Amino acid sequence: MTLSAESPLRNQLVSRLGSRAIVFVGLMGAGKTSIGRRVAQALDLPFVDSDHEIETVSRLTVPELFERYGEPEFRALEHRVIERLVREGAGIVSTGGGAFMNAQTRAVVAEHAISVWLKADLDVLMERVSKKQTRPLLKTADPRATMAKLMDDRYPTYAQADLTIESRDEKREVITAEVIEALDRYLDLATRRTASAS
Repeated sequence: MTLSAESPLRNQLVSRLGSRAIVFVGLMGAGKTSIGRRVAQALDLPFVDSDHEIETVSRLTVPELFERYGEPEFRALEHRVIERLVREGAGIVSTGGGAFMNAQTRAVVAEHAISVWLKADLDVLMERVSKKQTRPLLKTADPRATMAKLMDDRYPTYAQADLTIESRDEKREVITAEVIEALDRYLDLATRRTASAS
């Protein structure tokens, strides 16, 4: 889905978004980066992948950070990076799978952004992540069981996101369009609520 710079929907959406970011959350393989990039293109907003940003500032890869400093230290750095990104204003941020589990990160996202959970089932996630062997959390004897446990642990927290979009075996353009339509409805409702309260 491409919205031209003059598109009324794009202009309305960006205007109602104001200085808020749009933050994608969900498990690895849910499509946060690929859908996030497409939404950024459609809305003509900057896109940042928080994992890439972490790698840039630390000069280490995410697996190296996990190995060298452990998960708690990595999560603390991740929080600082995401806080900076969402405070920078309107833009699209895709986050690592564990980012939204941090209560401080959830709070800063709630204050400065609209969160979008890309929710996918186990088969979809496993098919996608099997193509990449760089997932530190899946370096286990039974990656499928590990992923199922991550779903059990994390889905109740992801459900706190402002919007939930089903990420499934469908063209990315279709999912992107669904995200933009959901954002439009959410912002429209928020604008109306503000208007009726004043």
